[in-house]
Amino acid sequence: MGDRRPAIADGPAEKGLDGRARPSACPAIAARDRERAVEPRRVHGYQPVMRHSPDHMREARQATHGVYERNAAHWNRARLTSLYEKPWLDRFIAAVPAGCSLLDLGCGSGVPIAGYLLDRGFTLTGIDYSPAMIGLARENYPGADWRVGDMKTLPPRETFGGIYSWDGFFHLSVDEQRLAIPELCRLTLPGGAIMLTVGTGEGEVTGTVAGESVYHASLAPEEYDRRFRDGGFQTVIYVAEDPECLGRSILLASDRRP
Repeated sequence: MGDRRPAIADGPAEKGLDGRARPSACPAIAARDRERAVEPRRVHGYQPVMRHSPDHMREARQATHGVYERNAAHWNRARLTSLYEKPWLDRFIAAVPAGCSLLDLGCGSGVPIAGYLLDRGFTLTGIDYSPAMIGLARENYPGADWRVGDMKTLPPRETFGGIYSWDGFFHLSVDEQRLAIPELCRLTLPGGAIMLTVGTGEGEVTGTVAGESVYHASLAPEEYDRRFRDGGFQTVIYVAEDPECLGRSILLASDRRP
């Protein structure tokens, strides 16, 4: 889900891919955590990350959609609006054509990123698989085009000057991400750019939203770079655990097709 940012006490926040995942708090899953989880490990000096069994990760992935749907109103209220993302949004803006059409994948309620981009003259389409989130986005920013949809089935005939997914793309599995990247490149117009929050290495972890377990996954940065190059893009900048952006790991790739 695109606007799933790790900034609130019980958001996907500091418990995302960047070494901040914690044991599941979902009642349906947490009871089995102890017997299914292996020994905790430390990642980059942060809190221990629980490496759960494949069964646990599959359950968390299947549950994530429902977690966001049930907690959409909570998310909309709790979402940080300080625009700590601004430095990266400005990099993205500089990499796409002025006033172009943008696609927000996993847009959530839109707050506050959609407002920042709309105020700068962009047209915006947002996709999220939670009808409740899309309903909130329509209330928050009626000037944008908000659609219930899935990142795994992107618009077949539309193109955009830029595509971004802030705290959303990493809810896809590693295999789904591998399939999605060529589609992102296909949907991006020449001279455009793609920005994603990702992880620091390949793997799967769980975080929590409103005390319920959600799934996160990432490829290795080197694989992201290779797959974007295969699609005619070049990684402009990748920062792991950016201290200026609440520890997010962020990748910005720009079109290099002839």
